[in-house]
Amino acid sequence: MKSTGIIRNVDDLGRIVLPIEIRRTFDLDTKDQVEIYTDNDMIILKKFQRSCIFCKSSEDIKIYKDKAVCAKCLEELTGK
Repeated sequence: MKSTGIIRNVDDLGRIVLPIEIRRTFDLDTKDQVEIYTDNDMIILKKFQRSCIFCKSSEDIKIYKDKAVCAKCLEELTGK
């Protein structure tokens, strides 16, 4: 793991601001979702990407009956 040397304060609502350099590096835009993980004494942020519930692909994702399914698996499911 690499330190950026950037330190931010947590505000009264528990928020922190991610610097623009970090957002650009990880292609985070306004309204993007971030997953939060913990590992021992670490908090890990990861850009959320939907993946197919069947094959785990994150390409060409469609929502089918409230589930994330890739186009290939959706075609297999629907027979179209």
